[in-house]
This record gives sequence, C-alpha cells and structure tokens, in this order.
Amino acid sequence: MLESLAYIDWDVSPFILGTWVRYYSLFFAIAFWLGYVIMARMFKDQKLPEEWVDKIFLYVIVATIVGSRLGHVFFYAWDYYKDHLLEILMIHKGGLASHGGTIGIMIALWMYDRYVSRKGYLWVVDNIAVPVALAAFFIRMGNLFNSEIYGVQTDVPWAFRFLRLRPELALVPRHPTQIYEAVFYLCVFGLLWFLYWKKRMIERHGAIFGIFMICVFGFRMAVETLKENQEAFEDTMTLNMGQLLSVPFVLLGIGCLIYAFSRPRDKSVYKK
Repeated sequence: MLESLAYIDWDVSPFILGTWVRYYSLFFAIAFWLGYVIMARMFKDQKLPEEWVDKIFLYVIVATIVGSRLGHVFFYAWDYYKDHLLEILMIHKGGLASHGGTIGIMIALWMYDRYVSRKGYLWVVDNIAVPVALAAFFIRMGNLFNSEIYGVQTDVPWAFRFLRLRPELALVPRHPTQIYEAVFYLCVFGLLWFLYWKKRMIERHGAIFGIFMICVFGFRMAVETLKENQEAFEDTMTLNMGQLLSVPFVLLGIGCLIYAFSRPRDKSVYKK
C-alpha cells in the first residue's frame, strides 16, 4: 500500500478534442490571450495608443513560433533536420525550444521599437517580460499534458509515472519538472506584476527585464539538474544544452539590472 502512494500515475491524454486539439495548443492560446489583456492594461496605464498592443502581439506571436521552432532545430536536432529540411515546417509534429523563442522575441521587439514605439529597446522588453512570465507557466503546463520534458528517476512522494511514455520509461517514478517550472514561473509573474504596479519599476529601464532573465533562466539552470536530457548528445556534456544556453541570458539580466539602478528613474514613462 505504501509503495502505491510513492508516486502519481499520469495517464492524461494530450488531446482535448479527439485527435485534433491538444491541451498544449489550448494553453498556448490562453497564454497569448491573457498576455494581450495584460499588455493592453499596461499600455493604457502608460497612456499609449491602443493599436500598439495589436502590433506588439503580432510581432511576438510570429517571433515565438518561428524562434522556438528554429531553436529546437539548430540547438537540439540539427543532425536530423539537415537531411529533412522540409520537416522544419512541420511544427504540428512537435519540437519547440524556449531559448530559441526568447531570441526570436528579442529580435522582434527590436524591430517593434524601431518601426512602431521608438521609446527605447529596454522599455519594450520591460513591458513584454510581465506577460511572457505568465506565458511560460502555461507552456510548461502544456508540456505536462504532452508528457514531455520530464525529470529523472526519484523516490519523492510526489513523483510522477508518465504512463504514456514508452513501456521501458513509463513505470519509472520521475520528478514532475514541468510542474516545478510552471509554479516558479507563475511566482515570477506575480513578482513582476507587483514591481510594475506597486513599485513603478517600469521607470527604471531594464530592471523588470533583468529580473525576469535572472529568475527564469537562473531557475532553468537549476532545474535542468533534475531533468532527463532531451537529446542523446547531452549525456556527455558537463552542462547540458539548456544550461549552456541559459548562461548568457542570466548574464544579460545582471547587466540590465546594474544598468537600471545606475541611472535615475525615467519619470516621462507616464507622459504622452
């Protein structure tokens, strides 16, 4: 009896409607919808044009999909895709990487600032960091329903057995690292939300973005120690690919935070 309580059997279908709509897709859509609502409220607070919200989310949606897909292709599976180039377009088969998505969004926001807002790049990334932290929560919950990005074997009482994996993997109790990350990212969203509305941290250009990068990718480096490697080539690495890719983002966050607090607040943020 005690042994049966030592883990949680996870046998949830990844599909919410037949075999057409996945929970992952649903969570992805919810993340963008809530992000839009949050960004609209923030832009209204800063007395900015309503059409700016539509434009920034058009940039972010395209950049997230393209960047995440190319990140997976080049960071994790180029040995396969170099011989199957057309399959790069088959996103419905899975294969997205958060680091690639982050790079894509950062490039897209540079273009947004240049052609739309012209309020400074750090101002743009400070604003988008708040809803992106919430989106990260939903994406990891989608990973949970897909039974992917799971942890290594463990005997903790909250371990999950992902029964939809291959038989040799399904009966192994594992760390539910998707849940660890999802809960942490939700906390990061709460922190950034507090800093924006209660501390007016948007007046310190680079501060919100810096805290986001340090928290999200710092935690990513830590939680990777509890995950199974996504690709076989990572088994021989001291730091796996997820950890290596997180290092420059953490350093960038530190640099932004130092910059933000070395300069006076920008009181013009709330002026038209």
